[in-house]
Amino acid sequence: MCPISLMRIVPTDAVLGANVQGVDLRALDSDAFAAIHRAWLDYQVLLFTDQGLSDEDLVAFSRRFGDLDEAPVQETGQRFVEGHPEIYVVSNVVRDGMPIGSLGSGEAVWHTDMSYLPDPPKASVLYALEVPPCGGDTSFCSMYAAWDELPGRLRRRVEGLRVKHDGTYNSGGYTREGVTPTGDPRTSPGTFHPLVAVHPETGRRGLYLGRRRNAYIEGLSLEDSSALLDEIWAQATREPLTWRHRWRAGDLVLWDNRCTMHRRDAFDPATRRVMHRTQIK
Repeated sequence: MCPISLMRIVPTDAVLGANVQGVDLRALDSDAFAAIHRAWLDYQVLLFTDQGLSDEDLVAFSRRFGDLDEAPVQETGQRFVEGHPEIYVVSNVVRDGMPIGSLGSGEAVWHTDMSYLPDPPKASVLYALEVPPCGGDTSFCSMYAAWDELPGRLRRRVEGLRVKHDGTYNSGGYTREGVTPTGDPRTSPGTFHPLVAVHPETGRRGLYLGRRRNAYIEGLSLEDSSALLDEIWAQATREPLTWRHRWRAGDLVLWDNRCTMHRRDAFDPATRRVMHRTQIK
């Protein structure tokens, strides 16, 4: 087992994120895992480098945080890695004329995973199997810091409001399986969530935005909702509130969906990127 004495938790220079060093995620003792769990709550995003995980190892580590969701249906209609319904493939690779995963090679805009559901996943785990030589970086944004630094006028404005998290499109802009776009966020599929949320484990307040496209603030006109959301998003995604990760094969990143957003840079479609993701209920 991997003892806690070998572990080092090194915070990034940003408002969120830490690198957990000296651990093999296949062999964590209970004290080491407890320290990782605490660091995850403290830093919102954790990076583990040089891991050599099988799909079984990835699922086993993810399960230590709670029950796992089954992977959502990909744009191709494929659902998951054979034998592992919990694993979602994020990739631009095409095999026999069919993409092996989702999201392609384009930009993935700021979002929180699957927030269009009534009970979204609390955490996501993304493990890098193949990465391009450049591009495809993932950035994370602290929703705690976004709330803390929101101007007082906006804080007062958004208290008590609910925002509709749209279920029409995924973060790559693709229409979800079985959904017909309506063009009107008031009638599109999705779920209303409080715009300002309290984290159930830390008690800290933060914004909960989901994604910008097709979002709608309950009770406002479309024009007023759009204007207010644009103002909030401009404040919440400022660079000082973010941390950017450049991937290497063997990297695993764990993040808290309740208090972060993330996005991905585009990359050369002629290069390969293969990632496996799990989500904790």
